Amino acid sequence: MSDDDQIRIDGAIARKTPYGMLREPTFSGMLSFMRCNFRKDLTGAELVISGIPLDLAVSYRSGTRFGPLGIRQASAEVASLKPYPWGFDPFEHLAVIDSGDCFLDVHNPLTIHGAIVDHARHILASGARMLTFGGDHSISYPLLQAHVEKTGTPLSLIHFDAHCDTWPDDSLASLNHGSMFYKAVREGLIDVKRSVQIGIRTWNDDFMGINILDADRIHRQGTDAVVAEIERIVGTQPAYLTFDIDCLDPAYAPGTGTPVCGGLSTAQALAIIRGLTTINLIGMDIVEVSPPYDHSQITALAAAHIACDLICLLAKRKADGLL
Repeated sequence: MSDDDQIRIDGAIARKTPYGMLREPTFSGMLSFMRCNFRKDLTGAELVISGIPLDLAVSYRSGTRFGPLGIRQASAEVASLKPYPWGFDPFEHLAVIDSGDCFLDVHNPLTIHGAIVDHARHILASGARMLTFGGDHSISYPLLQAHVEKTGTPLSLIHFDAHCDTWPDDSLASLNHGSMFYKAVREGLIDVKRSVQIGIRTWNDDFMGINILDADRIHRQGTDAVVAEIERIVGTQPAYLTFDIDCLDPAYAPGTGTPVCGGLSTAQALAIIRGLTTINLIGMDIVEVSPPYDHSQITALAAAHIACDLICLLAKRKADGLL
């Protein structure tokens, strides 16, 4: 068997390099994100994809522990062609690996927060950026802690969600997917004046000074205006992007824990993501995909496309000398 033939069988692990796209049928092979190189060795990686399969912090439906698996499964079809509208193979420009999932001792919940921080520290110490699949949204808090520890400065938060997630919770030990940005603001992890929440359509008496671009505004003004406002708010400051899949209307993302009507369409969300070419993204996550409530992979497929576009953003910035 030639080396080329061997690569076509489970190329995610047989391929010796983190570069390149799918080279086998979409319905077979090793289940990495978009069939990218799957390995634990972080050497040479510029972006590391990993999963945090957690749903202990949810307030309604559980099931997001299956989110990383569901996104990877849906991503195989996304990898079958060069991404639209980019027209290039992002994995030829950016060294991307899938390093699997963070190990969590779910029978000892008090260890979970620290395990996620350590997981992120290990990846960030290699010099790579992170794209993390949740899991419920509580994972963003320890991920932010590790990123701010690495940068030494508060970050801009670009937060897509139906919920602001700044409800008060002063218990350091609690797992709560509705309070992590309350804690992040109180801890000084994010610069509220340079942060923005997109798609919000639930009420909170205190949005803690973060700029809000609610769903109604997006529907009225359109995606180009939203992109321009995000760029104005964030500027060139290092930014962490978190995408809660319930930012999308339940018609486009039924497979999530706390669905809220009146949200963005998949087309609107992708248009906004694709427009963020000037933003200095240093870390990203996609959370709250709950496959047990999904239908025909609608939600997981939306998450996979969002993840693909985020990778394309980084690949373009690298090609433009901005990474």
